[in-house]
Amino acid sequence: MTNASAGISAAVPTVEIDDGRVRVTKWHFEPGASTGMHTHEFDYLVVPVTGGDFSVALPDGTITPMTQNPGAAYARQAGVTHDVINIGAKAASFVEVEFLTS
Repeated sequence: MTNASAGISAAVPTVEIDDGRVRVTKWHFEPGASTGMHTHEFDYLVVPVTGGDFSVALPDGTITPMTQNPGAAYARQAGVTHDVINIGAKAASFVEVEFLTS
């Protein structure tokens, strides 16, 4: 995913497991990097690795700050549409686990 046309660097996803039941992706964000607007097809769990400061932009233009703390997991349901941007001064990463089957 990229926002290159907007001059914003893309966050880097690395899929570590995709076995038909779960997909585990490690996301790396340099300062200012963004996932780009996307919709989650599956329920998912996020486990922050480094922690960091992000903003979450919604399709309606709402922007909400979010601080991730290392190891403080959170879960969301399928259907979430957003763009996640690292607004911190340091690189940040988290692991996303998508539940592909119910």
